[in-house]
Amino acid sequence: MNKKLARIRRSKKTRYILKRLHATRLVVYRSSKHIYAQIINHANKVLVSASTLEKDIKTKVNYSGNKYSAEVIGTIIAHRANQYGIKKISFDRSGFKYHGRIKALAEAARKNGLIF
Repeated sequence: MNKKLARIRRSKKTRYILKRLHATRLVVYRSSKHIYAQIINHANKVLVSASTLEKDIKTKVNYSGNKYSAEVIGTIIAHRANQYGIKKISFDRSGFKYHGRIKALAEAARKNGLIF
């Protein structure tokens, strides 16, 4: 099994459990150049999103594929969720290891008010 298929398999297991629990989840996806975060409710409707492709975020970061940009995205997604009235979520890391950029985004979101 190659690396991508293993990640997809892990993400399917996590999403099945979260779907069964009817949890609002923070979904994170990372590519080599960018990082994306979305808060999705149990009916698969996107409530809040943030990514390094947005113009105002591009001005804050020099390179969008590092830990600093992940921290910026975590902070922004937490502030947008608080404005929408979302406090408690489940963290869906899409099969990625809880390490590096994924960990930086999660810790920044926790610092700014999200509970998971």
